[in-house]
Amino acid sequence: MKSIMMKINGDQYTLEIQDNWTLLYVLRDVLHLTGTKYGCGTGDCGACKVLINGIAKNSCTLLAKNLENHEITTIEGLSQRDKLHPVQEAFIEAGAIQCGFCTPGMVITAVALLDQNPYPTENEIVVALENNLCRCTGYKKIIDAIRLASKKRDRR
Repeated sequence: MKSIMMKINGDQYTLEIQDNWTLLYVLRDVLHLTGTKYGCGTGDCGACKVLINGIAKNSCTLLAKNLENHEITTIEGLSQRDKLHPVQEAFIEAGAIQCGFCTPGMVITAVALLDQNPYPTENEIVVALENNLCRCTGYKKIIDAIRLASKKRDRR
């Protein structure tokens, strides 16, 4: 076991971890932050996406021991108290939730995209979502939700 400090959703944690533990394992099984989903375990589906220093990354392929001194944000860390993040609100308004399994990864990807590019084109949205799989939709409502979140920026 190795002791590391991690900053997750703004909170500092001192954790005893094994060298082979992934960030996904630490989030779900050690810290019980279960909003981040286990999908494929190979980094292909995007269900486990989190923000690492503002960049969307698959947590199933990242070793926790390598993430000391990084800012990690999970789906639970996006909302402010009882107020949803504007991207989360847009997903609800656009009906982009479906079964909800891929939704946390989709929302994390959308937040990272909109932070980098506040007004993406539809093609830029599609490219950003390439590593996120959804089995329930044809992605139209997800794309609509991201476009809606982009427009909401103007109203803030």
